[in-house]
Amino acid sequence: MQYASSAVADARREGGGLYGHPAGSPPVPPGGKTTKRKRRDPLWARLMVIFGALLMLTSGVAIFGSKLIFAEATKSVARQNLLGSAGQNRAHVSINGAKNILLVGIDARTGQNPADLVRSDSIMILHIPAGHDRGYLVSLPRDSLVPIPAYSNGKVKYPGGKDKINAAFAFGGQGLTGNDARSHGFELLAKTIQNLTGITFDAGAIVDFQGFQQVVEVLGGVSMYVDETTTSIHLGTDKNGKYAAPFKINSDGTVGSRIAGVTPKVYSVGMHDFAPYEALDYVRQRDLLANGDFDYGRQRHQQQFLKAIFKKIFSSGTLTDPTKLSKVLDVVGKAMTVDDGGVPLEDWIFAMKGISPNDLITIKTNDGQFNSEKVNGVDVEILSDTSMQLLHSVQSDSVDSFISAHPDWVSQS
Repeated sequence: MQYASSAVADARREGGGLYGHPAGSPPVPPGGKTTKRKRRDPLWARLMVIFGALLMLTSGVAIFGSKLIFAEATKSVARQNLLGSAGQNRAHVSINGAKNILLVGIDARTGQNPADLVRSDSIMILHIPAGHDRGYLVSLPRDSLVPIPAYSNGKVKYPGGKDKINAAFAFGGQGLTGNDARSHGFELLAKTIQNLTGITFDAGAIVDFQGFQQVVEVLGGVSMYVDETTTSIHLGTDKNGKYAAPFKINSDGTVGSRIAGVTPKVYSVGMHDFAPYEALDYVRQRDLLANGDFDYGRQRHQQQFLKAIFKKIFSSGTLTDPTKLSKVLDVVGKAMTVDDGGVPLEDWIFAMKGISPNDLITIKTNDGQFNSEKVNGVDVEILSDTSMQLLHSVQSDSVDSFISAHPDWVSQS
């Protein structure tokens, strides 16, 4: 197996790297304080909020009745060719037919060394069947061991090899900074998935830290059912009732010892009305989940969070309140970069007008169960044969048939 470079080793030492715990800092509660150790929020959650907000605009067709409204609403969204040669032929694009959208969350830290690898914290595939009446969301475990093809970004050549799938994004952008690093990283990740599954992407999006908490704040929080007792490693209170980090984080990103005098926040099983900072804290947890399901539990909570955001937008009157909608979209637009595949965003939104929150079906890769191996001393996840069948069903627009055969793979919201 060809494991990577010193740059990857550097990423591991940062604790947010390709093999370690995701980088991030705890959300700051109102009036709260954090310790000097800061870790950024993982970006899969931001990704869900952003793309969710865009999808939920679809029902606005009945309210506003014009794609011109959507064009105005999405004008702040940055567009960039992210897919490159991994995308469809843009000269012959159409909004018709089944669509596959690659969604990537990254850890773009303020003040980050430009030489550092940019890492993907989350990888999701949104599949829209040909009828455009529902959507399937599939999360790929970031520790999945996959073959990554050789790739040159014009500055650094990656020779190819087997590695964790989130390494593809980093290797594609090696030696580059800013948008160049992101676009080449995205392209190599898309190529990696395409080579593995046959899926060709019609569009894609990258979401970074900026604007995430503001989006949640504009929405006023969300209600969610907590399906397993979850202890926060980021958020707690000291003996004076002030917010503080409850655990030390080791140099490899793993959770260390409790910090004396700090009681961690615990989310018990049941319905919760989450304040923005609580929701963000809850859905980023993976280490101290009661069922010990780590990344799979977090993936499930991510998906549940997405549906909760959708429902919040419907129930809160966001779509019928142009002022509130404008605020949400303004923050959304500043927090993401979109490759629309040559189809204007307003056309994407208009075409998906039939999709409601209940029409978004979330599916568990590996049935939400660990399928781990240790390779060269590193724990990796192996995509099972059934997981590969799921991904091939995305490619062939036959996910309905897969679900009929494997109904237990659908996540409960």
